[in-house]
Amino acid sequence: MAQKKLKIALAQLNPIVGDVTGNEEKARRARAEASRMGADLVMFSEQFLAGYPAEDLVLKPAFQDACRAALERLARETAEGGPGVLIGLPWREEGALYNAYALLDGGTVSVRFKVDLPNYGVFDEKRNFEAGPLPGPVNFRGIRLGLPICEDIWAGDVVECLAETGAEMLLVPNGSPYWRGKTEERFNIAAARVTESGLPLVYLNQVGGQDELVFDGASFVLNADCSLAGQLPACEEAIALTAWEKGDEGWACLEAPMALAEEGEEADYAACVLGLRDYVEKNRFPGVVLGLSGGIDSALCAAMAVDALGPERVHGVMLPYRYTSPESLRDAEACARGLGMRYDILPIAEPVEGFEAALQPLFAGRERDITEENLQSRARGTMLMAISNKLGSMVVTTGNKSEMSVGYATIYGDMNGGFNPIKDLYKTEVYSLARLRNRWKPKGALGPDGIVVPENILTKAPSAELRENQTDQDSLPPYESLDAILRGLVEEDLRVSEIVARGYDLETVKKVERLLSTAEYKRRQAAPGVKVTRRNFGRDRRYPIVNRYRDQGLEAHRADEALDRATGRPRMSGADM
Repeated sequence: MAQKKLKIALAQLNPIVGDVTGNEEKARRARAEASRMGADLVMFSEQFLAGYPAEDLVLKPAFQDACRAALERLARETAEGGPGVLIGLPWREEGALYNAYALLDGGTVSVRFKVDLPNYGVFDEKRNFEAGPLPGPVNFRGIRLGLPICEDIWAGDVVECLAETGAEMLLVPNGSPYWRGKTEERFNIAAARVTESGLPLVYLNQVGGQDELVFDGASFVLNADCSLAGQLPACEEAIALTAWEKGDEGWACLEAPMALAEEGEEADYAACVLGLRDYVEKNRFPGVVLGLSGGIDSALCAAMAVDALGPERVHGVMLPYRYTSPESLRDAEACARGLGMRYDILPIAEPVEGFEAALQPLFAGRERDITEENLQSRARGTMLMAISNKLGSMVVTTGNKSEMSVGYATIYGDMNGGFNPIKDLYKTEVYSLARLRNRWKPKGALGPDGIVVPENILTKAPSAELRENQTDQDSLPPYESLDAILRGLVEEDLRVSEIVARGYDLETVKKVERLLSTAEYKRRQAAPGVKVTRRNFGRDRRYPIVNRYRDQGLEAHRADEALDRATGRPRMSGADM
């Protein structure tokens, strides 16, 4: 008689790239837990044994062998009974390397290969893997399981093939990184495949930070009518049991956890905390150190660091110079005390003036300018790196996306550091998340409740304090306008003329576009940081450093029109070009 009941444990876990032995042991412990829960089958995420994305590491034959050996050990353990295992790894066969998902049961191994290899944005899988053939289902104790891998459900071909060849349900392992709005996008894609196939679907995602990427988990289960049957939490590990039963209309999930997954700003904040925590933990730093300036960026980074690691592992250092205001000194101290972290003050007058004295023979007769301002920033960067070298803590970089866009950051100065949790947040978003954190704290955060960013930091005019009475708006448009222009240029790839049509001044937009282009060399040398938006600097947006193109906006458009009129040249449509 065909099996009518099935219990599947969903292992939403945090593997470490390259730690094959550790990932194998994590899988073994999860299988033991699934067995105690009464599961028939335990499901892991895409490329779990290797960690995802392992990038070119998967091309090393020794690494491929290590993953295969780990799989074979886990497979042998299933010969003794207990839950079957679904787990991902790189798989070499007949000279080709595949992104594979394996079913281990009764000591045997069945594999399916990923068909649709993503090659856009942060993904580069065609560099590392060959596309597999359209798959059929695998047989697990009389049940035909469809195993499309991540991108395989973003178009319909793989699921259509599985449905036509007799799959009874879709179990989808994922390595799907977080970006704003991704949760809804996943649901829409999954629902489309369920509607087309008439099959229930399990969407299992990994959780954890890997370099710039954060995997938020938030796994879910859809029944064949597209109703939500189960939801796992975001940004935390979970092993969840789902109970299934086969009726006249096929399989349905009757029992599963229903957790709340954060969305919007709360999801952004939680992702930044998780990304910072895992970067520090997986690289085995004992803690972090950061410059506390009394400004909003360093205050939010300090809050995220304390939430990620606990106050005892976060060290804030105020590095004042003659332009540092008493207000900034008070605000920095208030922020550190509110968070419960270590706080020290190390004046930088002596090193700055020492640099100026050393350079005086070459600079004699020249006016003071940005050079001397940058010496302040570079002195601070040097001191923070020295603290890192001596005490072992990683330097947290605190520049936001607005500054990195237009180059308002000092290379080898405030850009020094190992990781930046707010790198993909515009300045207006930094303020918004700081206000959010003052009224809310994510689950699992190690920082205190209540206000952690002093109100004065939220209300005073932002300033780098590199000269008397300096504010950011001395040379930049208001951040509300700047950030809107940058979103148009960076996230939407709009023409200058299109942004001007939204109501922004032409010369201002052209200036921002020019600053964005000329700052590429700085961004190439910046610390990695958490991806939050759809298009971050680095993995998503790859522009040449040497680049003379500038969008002249309306002027270029009008010049083209004038040339057309003068020469009688017809305007070319997209189809003509």
